[in-house]
Amino acid sequence: MNLEIDFLDETNQLSESDRELVQGLLDYAAGEENVEPASELAVSIVTNDRIQEINKEYRDKDQPTDVISFALEELGEDETKIVGDGIPRILGDIIISAEKTKEQAEEYGHPFSRELGFLALHGFLHLLGYDHMNEEDEKRMFGRQKEILDGYGLQR
Repeated sequence: MNLEIDFLDETNQLSESDRELVQGLLDYAAGEENVEPASELAVSIVTNDRIQEINKEYRDKDQPTDVISFALEELGEDETKIVGDGIPRILGDIIISAEKTKEQAEEYGHPFSRELGFLALHGFLHLLGYDHMNEEDEKRMFGRQKEILDGYGLQR
């Protein structure tokens, strides 16, 4: 299973091993979730200032956050899903704050790479339609997140 991941690191803080971890973890998650091979997504690493701008513009929350996802498959009213042979599935965008990742890794006492993997997976599950708006959905999403992290070997 290979996802096509377009990495954009606006902070120049991501190491090659960080990229490989995110690619490997999301490839594993895609296999666990039966996502079509060659599906595409973008992962952007940004500053707190940039993620705060995005959070304010799209979510009306004027504060930095750790991860934001934009699923391209969420259909609005009067939209139809385009499906065709040979057209790769485009999942959407995951935007991660490098500063929040570092802060939270220190807070939880684990490496930056573990927190980066956690946030990338969290965003990826959102792209696949998981959510945590109520207790039942939260249990389902966080349970799935833990299963995938444990299965990949990225426990706390």
